[in-house]
Amino acid sequence: MEEEVKKVLQNIIIKTKQQIDGIRESGKRNIEVLDTVADKIQAGMTTEEVNQIVYGKTRELGGMPAPLNFNGFPKSVCTSVNQQVCHGIPSREVVLRNGDIVNVDVSTIYQGYFSDASRMFCIGKVQPEAEHLVTVTQECMEAGIKQVFPGNCFGTMGNAVYRHARKNGYTVVRQIGGHGVGLEFHEDPFVSFVSKAGTGAVFVPGMVFTIEPMVNQGRNQIYIDGGNHWTVYTLDGKLSAQWEVTVAVTETGYEILAY
Repeated sequence: MEEEVKKVLQNIIIKTKQQIDGIRESGKRNIEVLDTVADKIQAGMTTEEVNQIVYGKTRELGGMPAPLNFNGFPKSVCTSVNQQVCHGIPSREVVLRNGDIVNVDVSTIYQGYFSDASRMFCIGKVQPEAEHLVTVTQECMEAGIKQVFPGNCFGTMGNAVYRHARKNGYTVVRQIGGHGVGLEFHEDPFVSFVSKAGTGAVFVPGMVFTIEPMVNQGRNQIYIDGGNHWTVYTLDGKLSAQWEVTVAVTETGYEILAY
């Protein structure tokens, strides 16, 4: 096990101060894009309109949307509605309606540096069960953030996320998790949120990665849309929620670079 951890750690890029400064600047723009979405998103809007907001604001700020054409992804943002777990593709056919919950996942390239964050939005008046899922999922992310400090490890962080979800009667998606980010869109390591405490690589200053639990109202089983080969759904058709931040490990704890 120790050798496996060492091998994983060798593949993790430890960022320099200059690189973290660059990721932080990218993150500032990522935050501003998400703030713009928060100001404008509403019932009656299509997810394609959200896509246009993200593209336009990102370009206005001097950046590029990282998802656009990434491995063939056709849009500038992921918009995942209700039972969609992640990687929802914006469409003129998908209209946000009163009672929907939607994850808007924004990723920005600015001067060669990448940042990545997502937020949940409740459209109009949502059912209490949906609102509770959204709130608990944000709490799960926050529980993970609190575990980021030098000497702790990825397994303990992921386990804190998992325990909070289970305490509230929810499940956590196993197959998809967080990832390193900064110099590339997706870097090592894969960040699990169903991990065992005390396992995985140890946090050291300069690591930059995402914390982005996907929490399901029902079972944790998922499937990928056979038509677009991107969008992930809950197998049982129940709701899913996700929040995401980009964090850097510092000498004393963590810094949130995008949220």
